Amino acid sequence: MMVVACLWSTRARAEPPDAQPRFDIHFQATVATQAHPGFSAAYSGPHSLKTDAESATSVVMDVFTAARLWRGAELYFNPGMSGGRGLSSTLGVAAFPSGEVYRVGDPDPTIFLGRVFLRQTFGLGGGRVARESGPTQLAGGRDRDALTITIGRISTPDVVDSNPVSSDPHTRFMSWGLWASAAFDYPADTRGYTWGASAALDLGDWSARGGIFLEPKEANGMDFEWDVTRARGIAVEGERRWKLGGRGGAARALAFLNTAHMGDYDLAFAMATPPDVIATRENGRTKLGFALSANQEFGSGLSAFVRASWNDGKTETWTFTEIDRSVAIGVVQSGARWGREADEAGAAVVISGLSSPHRGYLQAGGLGFLIGDGALRYGPEILGEIYYRLAVTKEISVGGNYQPILNPAFNRDRGPAHVFTGRVHIAF
Repeated sequence: MMVVACLWSTRARAEPPDAQPRFDIHFQATVATQAHPGFSAAYSGPHSLKTDAESATSVVMDVFTAARLWRGAELYFNPGMSGGRGLSSTLGVAAFPSGEVYRVGDPDPTIFLGRVFLRQTFGLGGGRVARESGPTQLAGGRDRDALTITIGRISTPDVVDSNPVSSDPHTRFMSWGLWASAAFDYPADTRGYTWGASAALDLGDWSARGGIFLEPKEANGMDFEWDVTRARGIAVEGERRWKLGGRGGAARALAFLNTAHMGDYDLAFAMATPPDVIATRENGRTKLGFALSANQEFGSGLSAFVRASWNDGKTETWTFTEIDRSVAIGVVQSGARWGREADEAGAAVVISGLSSPHRGYLQAGGLGFLIGDGALRYGPEILGEIYYRLAVTKEISVGGNYQPILNPAFNRDRGPAHVFTGRVHIAF
């Protein structure tokens, strides 16, 4: 699943901090209503986006608490509540238009455990920098150079694949193909969390990160395989930061290898018509891939991002979304240019594709856990997104998003679809 916590990025300041608070608490709530008018399609299947006009509302709330235990040690606890569902029960679009919804199938409000983890930081010098308070970050100073160990229940993008221009569906781009690298089938349960251990080494303008994480026993499942000799996700990432004319930027390269009880698309295609990838599941199957991303500030509140990702696409999609190749690019502009500094506007596009085995499986009538029209006249799925977020107060914002979708679920025989969203966000 997707990440649903609002993450604040670390911003270093030259001066040392004035205080080292021992406790902190944050809250966020997001209500989003999405709708699309009717659109044409030559046919529909069990996992298609509905062609009739429809709407859906979701509510997500999170409480983030943190405590400083001893020198360099911090404990985080993040319970959450969610309710509602996505359009067409969160089916029919690979780069699904709402990062606010889950594939749990139950619209009733549910309280759940999001994160609970211990973070230990070992200072390595390089001068002191300050960190601002945020949902997964205690305010206070630390060495610029540091080794950080994290153990517990987290979301994999807490550790890797976080692009500060596009990583928060609560306030910015909502499509799954924009706030994350879509072909990175990152380890997670249905709600977007896993258990794992990770390490991050920061040295000047360079960082290296990596971790090992639990995989669910079934695709899009809630129960984990705790035997890491049978199933696990491994991801490593390097990052380089810079200043161009005093304006910050960064680039990242990520590689991942997932091992789980996965099915094989080619084997499913050869066994039956229509094929059923579930019937081919076997221990020890793997999915290999990479993701690249970069971001750059341009001054006057303008910033841009780009993402590219790929996986081998031989085995079934296991945890995130059914995309095997993806390129995304976008820009975000603060309202400073028109006298409303706290407002924000953005525009982006993501182009997604499938591997040959995945494509053949869907063409033969196979179903994934997210898409499956019963047939397929293949074409790249193209989703655009524009949004405006109006700051009502420091804590409250309202906004709207528009997303045109060409070839939803990679099918030229369906669409285009047009998704409109109204969103209210509260955070403090």
